[in-house]
Amino acid sequence: MITSVVPADPPRPAEGLPASAVLTVDAPLPEERPAPAAPDVPWWRDAVIYQVYVRSFQDSDGDGIGDLPGVRARLPYLKRLGVDGVWLNPFYPSPQHDHGYDVADYKGVDPMFGTLEDFDLLVEDCRKLGLRLVLDTVPNHCSAEHPWFLEALAAAPGSTSRARFHFADGRGADGELPPNNWRAMFGGPAWSRITEPDGTPGQWYLHMFTPEQPDLNWRNPEVPVEFEKVLRFWLDRGVDGFRIDVAAGLFKHPELPDSPDPEADERTRDSVNPLAWNQPEVHEVWRSWRAICEEYTALDGRQRLLVGEASVPTPAEQAKYVRGDELHQAFFFHLLHAPWDAEHFHQVIDAAVRDITATGSTVTWVLNNHDQVRTTTRFGSPERARAAALLMLSLPGAAYLYQGEELGLPEVDDLPDEVITDPIFHRTGNRKGIRDGCRVPLPWAGTEAPYGFGPEGSAPTWLPQPASFARHTAERALADHTSPYHLYREALHLRRLLPQLGEGTLRWIETPPNVLAFARGDGLLVATNFGTVPAPAPVTGQPLLSSGPCPAGVLPPATTAWWIQPRL
Repeated sequence: MITSVVPADPPRPAEGLPASAVLTVDAPLPEERPAPAAPDVPWWRDAVIYQVYVRSFQDSDGDGIGDLPGVRARLPYLKRLGVDGVWLNPFYPSPQHDHGYDVADYKGVDPMFGTLEDFDLLVEDCRKLGLRLVLDTVPNHCSAEHPWFLEALAAAPGSTSRARFHFADGRGADGELPPNNWRAMFGGPAWSRITEPDGTPGQWYLHMFTPEQPDLNWRNPEVPVEFEKVLRFWLDRGVDGFRIDVAAGLFKHPELPDSPDPEADERTRDSVNPLAWNQPEVHEVWRSWRAICEEYTALDGRQRLLVGEASVPTPAEQAKYVRGDELHQAFFFHLLHAPWDAEHFHQVIDAAVRDITATGSTVTWVLNNHDQVRTTTRFGSPERARAAALLMLSLPGAAYLYQGEELGLPEVDDLPDEVITDPIFHRTGNRKGIRDGCRVPLPWAGTEAPYGFGPEGSAPTWLPQPASFARHTAERALADHTSPYHLYREALHLRRLLPQLGEGTLRWIETPPNVLAFARGDGLLVATNFGTVPAPAPVTGQPLLSSGPCPAGVLPPATTAWWIQPRL
């Protein structure tokens, strides 16, 4: 049972119903949230940020694709859930070969998502509710339809236009072979050959993801100058920070030699090519971006956040990205790949807390995102997913939630081949690793698709929603106080009420096999049973909060519980 610590709401329409039943996008938003922390208190250190995959969150105009007005309509839902801010996946003009991560214009809004005016209204509404707004930015690569790349295609080899990217002559007698053996993370070679303006076979260009996403050359001084303009464009519009895509990328070995990675031909994602990732020069970029953010903070006292997607092998390596003058935080992805195993969780949590907090930063925990199988499916049961969430939310540092995890959504793993849009599938012909299953549009209300995702009479959702989503609508979750939504809500409110949670210390407690337990600060104890049989609880009394029914003195399997004790 979930022990309620948040007062019940007065009767009113649930914020999970169609927007017309809750509020219109132009309606004034209530000023409910406490005033922001003092400027010298870094809000991001223990914040909980909610990731919004815009095209799958809420459709306001009936085209089957989510948009910025839809996000505005659902802000009260996020406010009620209790998160501290929102991270928006890319909404910039793009041909959508990789759903917005192929950016054609870094300073605009794609018409399918709305307008710059819609964005400004979203900033205003977030500010009224006290929600921070973090934008995705994609500095490693752009779209093949970006003006710079179109200019490069029309220019000659050795031109200043091509110097903004990685163009190189091919190997072989006629340059018919790629310049090196690098592989793209979405499958196939990392090089594509162009046809020169005169119609002859020409140079090759580098793309570590898809041919529609040419990698930018950060050794060219024009590139960092342009991205400084991009940052300032959005900072001037009031954003609170940036999530940085492929933060360990940007720089490649200047000579572009063959990779020594013996598995290069098999790798399609999470490349370990040491010549294309994690080059030392990247840290200077993050120092310059940090200085820009601090410049804005000095003007108005509002702290801006830089959080990086730094996919590196170890917490110690990740710690280099969050040194005091670089990124504020970097996502800690090791729990995204962790099996349901107490010892494994113990090792990765211990390493993260030790290595990352030593830099002065805090760990940024994540269990779900737009690239990974949802925990309900990955861990094999909704009970395990709930237990993992409550465990994560008790760890020291910040946490990021992915839309729909608070509804207990499973992975949609039976999408027909003909509806799959992920470029991984189209480049490899293999369903392994495709990401569409976690990106299916959210179910808000009702018993049939589109479950309140769009207005009545809308076009079909861009990915089909399964019939099982009827059991997971926000409408049902809000009405059922045993739903995962209420577990998340209780946990998020406790993070504000209890000084032991959020940033702070963690001390491991000795436990029986398959049980993980630790103390947070003075008086809060957390335990998770990873086993299949009940275990003795480390505390005799009733828990303050638990992920499932938890009798006094017993910790059931696949359950996490929090206890308050006067002394531990």
